[in-house]
Amino acid sequence: MAMDDTRSFFYSSWSDRLRHSAIILLAAALSLSVVVVLGELAAARAAAIFACIAAAALVPWRLHNTAASREEARGANPVESAAVAAVVAGMPDPAVLLDRAGRVIHLNAAAAQLAPALRKNELAQFALRSPEIITALREAIATTEPRRATYLDHVPVDRWMELEIIPVPVPTAFGGTDKCMLMTFHDQTPMRRVEEMRADFVANASHELRTPLAALSGFIDTLQGPARDDARARERFLGIMHAQATRMARLIDDLLSLSRVELSAHVRPDTLVDIVPIVRQVVDGLEPLARERQVEVEVDLPETPAWIAGDREELLRVFENLVENALKYGASGGKVIVSLAAATSGEGQPELRVQVRDFGPGIAPEHLPRLTERFYRVDVGDSRAQGGTGLGLSLVKHIVNRHRGRLLIESVPRNGAAFTACFPQAKPPAAS
Repeated sequence: MAMDDTRSFFYSSWSDRLRHSAIILLAAALSLSVVVVLGELAAARAAAIFACIAAAALVPWRLHNTAASREEARGANPVESAAVAAVVAGMPDPAVLLDRAGRVIHLNAAAAQLAPALRKNELAQFALRSPEIITALREAIATTEPRRATYLDHVPVDRWMELEIIPVPVPTAFGGTDKCMLMTFHDQTPMRRVEEMRADFVANASHELRTPLAALSGFIDTLQGPARDDARARERFLGIMHAQATRMARLIDDLLSLSRVELSAHVRPDTLVDIVPIVRQVVDGLEPLARERQVEVEVDLPETPAWIAGDREELLRVFENLVENALKYGASGGKVIVSLAAATSGEGQPELRVQVRDFGPGIAPEHLPRLTERFYRVDVGDSRAQGGTGLGLSLVKHIVNRHRGRLLIESVPRNGAAFTACFPQAKPPAAS
């Protein structure tokens, strides 16, 4: 058999090899049988010759199967195992395992949701179009060193993502190791938003403090200079300086209170308090402001105690802010109603609701979702003229949340606004 014929036989299909071997063995058997019949060869020697021919015909078939098995074993990926797939699938963050060429070996459900175009045995760079990802992946493959990248993902919503690529040594089937690439994605959006809120908070607080400080500094310079001997100007300027100092002190007090509430937000108050006398104390304390604004305050409170687990001082701040806002910004309605009623929450739990309702100009719908943001004001000029710091409702929301309650805000333009603080109702204390 020529070399080309041997090579074609060696790489032929299984059925062709079997047919060729059968033809060779049949021809050999016939030839040996004729020789034996003619007496030219002994039967034992003919059998030995036939065995050698049969072995020679079947050896290439066996060698081909062995070579094919080795080729398949060499081509099989050493990390395509159930254990590795289970590890990647169990990772909480989106994770993708790649080979050295950048093809996807395994990916978990979070990665499939993050990048639906990812497919097994396909190049990851075709599915991940971000230039930051492609650059980091190419560098990691070329250098087999860890890489990080941050990028902005616009689909389905804007999210800041951090990509981390770590080379992972994997043992191969024939000894030695090969390095795969483990890609993990981390959502940095909450952290970014916190940083933006912190920056906004510092900027707003600085602005709010700088305004009264600038006024105080200017009037002090005036009193030390041109108005040194002007008694009328001195009295007027001192009154303005007192108002600005009071505003700045109140702003600092609100900032400190907000900071204290945030630090203890995870700790729920456990002291039983009756909120009926607390509400009455707040209304009585703000009676001079009501007379000044010519607002009638109606109180609808039960005669029996209403118990909640709460902090008395914090609850005073809540009701003071709500009633004072109603007296200041809803004064044109001429009336404010403060009521307390028992109700049931959406989860079917008993709760107590303290509502402060005014009949003033109301609040436009676009402002309602942002009223509890720090330093947010519907009308900046009016708020500052009223002595507001922009932190009152934010402080109310944080205190109510610490008490595991809810703050409800309802308003219709030109028909007033209603602020309702809802608290889980507690069982009355046992009689001593």
